[in-house]
Amino acid sequence: MTETDTRSPCPPLGYSRECRLPQDRQIELVAEFHSYRIRPTRIAYRLGIDIALIDALLAGDYKPRRFSALVRHYRQRRLSKRLSSAERQKGQAAFELRQKALTDFDTEVDI
Repeated sequence: MTETDTRSPCPPLGYSRECRLPQDRQIELVAEFHSYRIRPTRIAYRLGIDIALIDALLAGDYKPRRFSALVRHYRQRRLSKRLSSAERQKGQAAFELRQKALTDFDTEVDI
């Protein structure tokens, strides 16, 4: 981190790059990565998004309605992708993939 960097420290690795994305896009990316169960520190490290912003979004302190709607959208999109990929299989394998996708979707906790 440079002296002009205003981001919060992100242990243990810090940040791999500087984030130049607008804040709306950062929120969308955090929601998408969160729907794929990526850890907040990993999101911050790879994308350079301030860990304080990620924590505030996950805690529901910053733009809770928008963030929860985005997470819901990306979870539903992930479910439909998993179900369509299960259609490429046949028989028991397809059934098991569909059941796993539906079980994962049902057990995920909404924000």
